[in-house]
Amino acid sequence: MPPDEDVSYGPHIVAERELRLLGDLRNKRVVELGCGERSASVAFAVQGAIAIAVDTSTERLSRLRRAANEAEVRLELREGDLADLAFLRADSVDLVFSAYALGDVDDLGRVFRQVHRVLRVGAPLVFSLPHPFSRVVDLHGAEPQRLVHSYFDLSAAPSDGRPRAYLVSELFTLLTRASYRVDAIVEPEPEPSLAGPHDTTWSEALAYLPGTLVIRARKEGN
Repeated sequence: MPPDEDVSYGPHIVAERELRLLGDLRNKRVVELGCGERSASVAFAVQGAIAIAVDTSTERLSRLRRAANEAEVRLELREGDLADLAFLRADSVDLVFSAYALGDVDDLGRVFRQVHRVLRVGAPLVFSLPHPFSRVVDLHGAEPQRLVHSYFDLSAAPSDGRPRAYLVSELFTLLTRASYRVDAIVEPEPEPSLAGPHDTTWSEALAYLPGTLVIRARKEGN
């Protein structure tokens, strides 16, 4: 599958072609929250989806617009808070996706509630975040396998520029309170072969712990 047709969940892990969490996207209305270095929206549109991207950054949206033009696909781009989905009708979206963006929001519960409003009943929210285990070590310190943080204390802002991590139990509680049913929790094993030759984000510590947490949760009734 060409790079612009696959969907990445995070660094150093396999993509959607192997994880198979999204299903057939042809003619589906899909919203991506947050457009990182490799936005999924172009891949969604290439696969036949009606793709909408929401991001707080004008620069990232401009970069995504150029990528869409190069791939000769159409996207709807919206600049604003990731929880500001008032432009979407209730029960009108078939999939909401986010890779490593939800850790930067101030109120994750509010995002989950707004996404719940726009999803059709039974439709999925699929998102990835840094795995909480990856916070217990200094991935790029002199001794990357030495424990430096408590697994249970994720309150401090990360020093490596990555989004905030959440305990799995925190995410599960926020999702169930917002009326989702979690049906997939995936902890892909990091693979050094997927790190580029000049990739400064790879750490030998990732041979011992997961770096990314992926969750799929489906909207239950209104």
